[in-house]
Amino acid sequence: MTKRLLLSPPDVGALEEEYVLRALRSGWVAPTGPEVNAFEKEVADRCAVSNAVAMSSGTAALHLAMLGLGVARGDVVIVATMTFVASANAVVYTGARPCFVDVGADGNLDADLLDEAIADQTRRGNRVAAVMSVDLLGRCADYEALMGVCARHGVPLIEDAAEALGASFQGRPAGAFGAVAALSFNGNKIMTTSGGGMLLTNDTGLADHARFLSTQAREPMAHYEHAHIGYNYRMSNILAALGRAQLARLDSMIARRRATRAAYADAVEAVPGVSVFQRDGDADDNCWLTALIVDPEVAATSTRELLAALEARDFEARPLWKPMHLQPVFAEMDSYSNGRAEALFERGVTLPSGSVHDAAAIHRVTTALREILETS
Repeated sequence: MTKRLLLSPPDVGALEEEYVLRALRSGWVAPTGPEVNAFEKEVADRCAVSNAVAMSSGTAALHLAMLGLGVARGDVVIVATMTFVASANAVVYTGARPCFVDVGADGNLDADLLDEAIADQTRRGNRVAAVMSVDLLGRCADYEALMGVCARHGVPLIEDAAEALGASFQGRPAGAFGAVAALSFNGNKIMTTSGGGMLLTNDTGLADHARFLSTQAREPMAHYEHAHIGYNYRMSNILAALGRAQLARLDSMIARRRATRAAYADAVEAVPGVSVFQRDGDADDNCWLTALIVDPEVAATSTRELLAALEARDFEARPLWKPMHLQPVFAEMDSYSNGRAEALFERGVTLPSGSVHDAAAIHRVTTALREILETS
């Protein structure tokens, strides 16, 4: 029997074992230590920012990013609707309300619609405390346009780069845009610390405050003294060691994912109505996940049929993110839609894309794709 191919399983090996064992033998196992300090510096250098704070998750990094920017109860935070729920959940943690704005053809926040949304929310008397962009599937948003809009309205930008470590926009790395950014090192991301994330910023005061809050807001006294509500959000030394090994291998893992995307593009090149999503930006994207877009007016198969056929062959395949403005939990929140996110959800199929999958494994998928699409 062949092994089921997952979308993006962890890619770990001998180097990770070496780093983790070294950390374990050092005796530093708590949420502090030399591996955490080194990991923060290495990620900050990679992302061209002054400060990095290692967290227990990317969601935690988003939460403390907003607190650092003064987001408070009753405020509005605009979020790209095409994202995983964690982006919006972090807004709710602050007491603010997420407001969802649709995307452009690449799945990232639409700058023109964002401009309209901020203006409309302001006219209605709502304080827009921040804008959260999302670098979808490892592609950076158009930060030249988005930062221009935010600057005109005087609203800080948060970059949710959870999926985008190693990507770039106009020569600048993901995580370097806006007032503050967040990375995720979840088990399915481009690199992993099992669970974990990172807050990135050039604002040293914001970084210091996030580090303080993430360690239960303990005051610098011999006894336990607390004047603020804090959180148990710091990363452990052992997980940071795993992250350092992964970071050392990041470029090779990105190269593997880019090769996978190219193989999928070749497989569907001649198929009417089926194309690879975001294919034009491979040189700058990290190609975290590769997705197909199925045009129902042209293609001989439907998205649902393609998903079922791939699952029947033991390949994990999923639709693209269901937009946040369609999620039942956020049904009462304001949204500004142009229909693009809904179309991507209806037409998108994500494919096994992990760097742990070798060429033979991806060949299995491309062979199946050809068979399924030709039969249709």
